Amino acid sequence: MAPHSTAGSREFARRARRVRLLLVDVDGVLTDARIYLLSMPDGTALEMKVFHSHDGAALKLARVMGLRTGLITGRDSAATTRRAREMGMEFVSQKRAKKLPAYQEILRQACLSDAEVAYMGDDLPDLPVLGRVGLAIAPGNATPEVKRAAHYVTRRRGGEGAVREAVEAILRAQGVWREAIGRAEA
Repeated sequence: MAPHSTAGSREFARRARRVRLLLVDVDGVLTDARIYLLSMPDGTALEMKVFHSHDGAALKLARVMGLRTGLITGRDSAATTRRAREMGMEFVSQKRAKKLPAYQEILRQACLSDAEVAYMGDDLPDLPVLGRVGLAIAPGNATPEVKRAAHYVTRRRGGEGAVREAVEAILRAQGVWREAIGRAEA
């Protein structure tokens, strides 16, 4: 894969202009990679995840601007299901230890080519998908292997607005950022 570029580079713009679907990992991308488990008196555990509001607003804006969105994650989480529903994500694939088969299913359902997909991941299980998509994105705190595989590495860390940064960069490259500002919703 080519070395990563900046959001303003010609290579990034060429790839981003083709994007019709943005897929993201959850832990380490939409969250800061920490998983909170609260022990309950009955012996069960309550899972908590922290999502950044700027990422959520960006995912909604992406949808408003015509980008389809979705997620692929290895864990199964009610919090992730709820957040995906709140963001209007079209594709939600959870409990997928191997992400490439989930990606291939989504690609078929969406009737898109690899070149029309951007994927943002942070760790080793994301590498097979990052190697296929037209625009591979890593948050600033991704593993070194993932950063090397990415076309673009955000300045922001996962769970701290990295998805927001990526969405803005894609919409700018597509020439619709000014329009998007006026269409932003809470």
